[in-house]
Amino acid sequence: MLIAVGSMALMGGVLGGMLGLASRYLAVKENPLEQELQSLLPGANCAQCGYVGCSQAAAALARGEAPVTLCPPGGKAVAERLAKKLGVKADLSAQVDKEPEFAVIDEDLCIGCTRCIRECTADAILGAPKQMHTVLLDNCHGCAKCFKVCPTEAIRMCKVPVTLGSWHWDSPAASAGHVHAGHVHAGQAH
Repeated sequence: MLIAVGSMALMGGVLGGMLGLASRYLAVKENPLEQELQSLLPGANCAQCGYVGCSQAAAALARGEAPVTLCPPGGKAVAERLAKKLGVKADLSAQVDKEPEFAVIDEDLCIGCTRCIRECTADAILGAPKQMHTVLLDNCHGCAKCFKVCPTEAIRMCKVPVTLGSWHWDSPAASAGHVHAGHVHAGQAH
């Protein structure tokens, strides 16, 4: 019996040491820029950008394969932060200025069909078959996939209140007769 226990302990030690060495020498080095870009993304992993999750989107951004305007839930605020981090100019005119939303379920209309739960990529909907469902607002990223599949129209999309983190102020348009730093332009008198 002692021989069996000793041999198992020895085998465990040798295999553990091999795993430790393998994790050290075979580790995949991550790009620090990818990690920084991923921290700027909302982390919804909703796949609205065309990538499986925010980590793949960040990798594509770091390689220059994706535009900084790729994240619909993040909107203009995230696009501006990504552009600043990457040192590129972002054309935000093409981006739809959609206000962030979240789903709300009218529990009186919910029949418990679970279609919304199957569509939710954020695990933001709680419920059971033939029972009412509810949305965890902190997890909902407003993709509206649940809204589209609800057979009883029990789900509605509500606007997220504006906060300092999501607020965006467009730059004022430059006019022909404006003044910059004490200089007079476009035919104005000195």
